[in-house]
Amino acid sequence: MRKRAAVRALAVCLAVAAAVGTSGCNYKRWSQNSTFDYGSQQKRDPKTMGARMYGTMSGIPGQHDNAWFEYSSQLSTDVYDLPGVASALVFLTDKNAYVGITLDHTAVGTKRTGGPGTREQDNTGTTEGVYNNDTGSPYWNNQRIATPYNSNLTVNDHNQLSGELKQTIATTIRRLAPVVQEVHISANMEFLNHLVQYQQEARLGHSLTPWLDSFNTLVKHQFAGGDFVPEPLDVQKRKAIRRIGDTP
Repeated sequence: MRKRAAVRALAVCLAVAAAVGTSGCNYKRWSQNSTFDYGSQQKRDPKTMGARMYGTMSGIPGQHDNAWFEYSSQLSTDVYDLPGVASALVFLTDKNAYVGITLDHTAVGTKRTGGPGTREQDNTGTTEGVYNNDTGSPYWNNQRIATPYNSNLTVNDHNQLSGELKQTIATTIRRLAPVVQEVHISANMEFLNHLVQYQQEARLGHSLTPWLDSFNTLVKHQFAGGDFVPEPLDVQKRKAIRRIGDTP
């Protein structure tokens, strides 16, 4: 994986710097300009140069009224390979790209603000051999990609993600999908747990067309202040089966 190669390259750089006495100032600058640092916001950082590539660009009404959507395995892998990203789900539509990510500690500054009080996950159960440290349960629901327990990191408000991180992700997306109008990125737990079910449908070879209205409702809630969150697909499916069973 490119991410592992990048981590190895960083380790080699550190070793070489130590061996030849490279200026700590030069290394610090290299690190801040790299994708291992999304928080320094230094002048001439390549991650901050150029026009903003993510978020609302046009302000056109109906920007999230997508005509179709599909899961992109390639783009998901490309975003996952970025430092700081623990998992990635990328969906393309006739207009936009929608990206759901979880975070890890392979890069700094992935959130605009930090500290223990902003942490959404309790991962202490890993040291005790349980999944849910509050209940002692060892069980995990594989219909969810992120949970409050023993999970990669999430961020409730997508506006709290680093602009440098979002710019890096959007640039990565646009390299392979240059025609997308907007790139919307979130690490919200609820959003991610909806996306993973759409991904599972796509991987099974099922059409996503029946879920288009649900998807549009989801992205409007996440990125355009929509009032409603659709029920997860597994819930919608169970209700549909019951309705069929009740049909005379």
